[in-house]
Amino acid sequence: MLSECLFILKGEKMKHSVLQKFIKYTSVNILGMMGLSLYILADTYFVSKALGSIGIASLNLSISIYSIIHGLGLMIGIGGATKFIILKTQKNEKANRVFSTALKVGLVIGILLILIGIFGSKRLAMGLGADSVTLPLTQTYLTTILVFAPFFIVNNILLAFVRNDNNPNLSMIAMLVGSFSNIILDYLFIFPLNMGIFGAAFATALAPMISILVLMVHFAHKNNTIKLIRNKLELNLVYDIFSLGLSSFIIEVSSAVALITFNIVILRLEGNDGVAAYAIVANLALVAIAIFTGLAQGAQPLISNYFGLKEFDRLKKTRKFALITTFIIAFVIYIITMVFSESIIQIFNSENNSLVAQMADVGLKFYFLGFFFAGINIVTTMILSATENIREALFISLSRGLIIIVPVVLMASYFWNMIGVWLAFVITESIVTGIGIYLEQLRNKSIINRKN
Repeated sequence: MLSECLFILKGEKMKHSVLQKFIKYTSVNILGMMGLSLYILADTYFVSKALGSIGIASLNLSISIYSIIHGLGLMIGIGGATKFIILKTQKNEKANRVFSTALKVGLVIGILLILIGIFGSKRLAMGLGADSVTLPLTQTYLTTILVFAPFFIVNNILLAFVRNDNNPNLSMIAMLVGSFSNIILDYLFIFPLNMGIFGAAFATALAPMISILVLMVHFAHKNNTIKLIRNKLELNLVYDIFSLGLSSFIIEVSSAVALITFNIVILRLEGNDGVAAYAIVANLALVAIAIFTGLAQGAQPLISNYFGLKEFDRLKKTRKFALITTFIIAFVIYIITMVFSESIIQIFNSENNSLVAQMADVGLKFYFLGFFFAGINIVTTMILSATENIREALFISLSRGLIIIVPVVLMASYFWNMIGVWLAFVITESIVTGIGIYLEQLRNKSIINRKN
């Protein structure tokens, strides 16, 4: 009897310990990612005030490229930091080489993006759907963002490694300082200095540089275990980094592919006003996605750590907390969106365009239903990546962004026009959730069969 009581007490103590760590890591990371999402939201607000619906449409055509740059940084950062912490818990000396490899790869990719920005931004803008009205603004934004791509990528790498090196608070502070700097610089560049959309892009580009300066504090701290060492580029480490972080990249690319597809379909249905309405919905959706991504990234170091130490009971509890939190967040977001939709839309509709407002209002009410499923999918993908189930994570990510969303939006818009466009996100995410549940059941059956 005594032994049973001690076992129960030990279980309760472990549960509280896991919950406390979960709250510590996820709360600061959610706040940080919310701050990070303000990069684009601030641009949308100030551009809407200065340049109206054409400015918002141009910005929305450019955001997909920002998502890809952000995704590349996340892939290298999350993949590298995951490999780092797994090797570190196993006391493997290769852990010290992961950070240097990640930085080198990030800088090489950043340089390639600079070249695209200098020589290919006009062709890229046209490929994204820019017409004679929106092309000048779209090209300017794209060129600026691409030229500063190395800073976006390095910032995401440092954020992930510092967070996984037991310093989530500094990662959060760096993200928030960068984001709030962006808001201040946005206002300064667009209005007093009258720099237009270039000012919005330049403010966004300076934000990761400021964040990097904050993160440098960690490397002077006595508890820092991240070492920058001289080593040759190891292809096996590059492969591990890419494979572990690939699902994070696909999540961002999914957003980019969906954005491009939606823009092309909406341009055909409603023209630039439709794209402006979608820009309002999509940019608000970026904040919601950032919250779920923050939750996932906050739980990732814990999941990876428990996986490396083979503490599977703690891993399961962390997974449970993450999924419950996902549902609560989705519910709160949807209620806020429903109650304040008109007020939110008005903030970004400076011209009081009634058509834009009407389309955006309908869009928010349909589109945001999808986050009850999207949150689960984002968290599930992170759990699979953090436990080295790369194929399943990649399959779910590809299903969300490349396999299902494109045909669904094309078919739904054909039958239901703009209502179909808004519903496409909901349909896609619900289908992917079903796929995730099915894969989980298959995995559990496989484990049971192996035990028998």
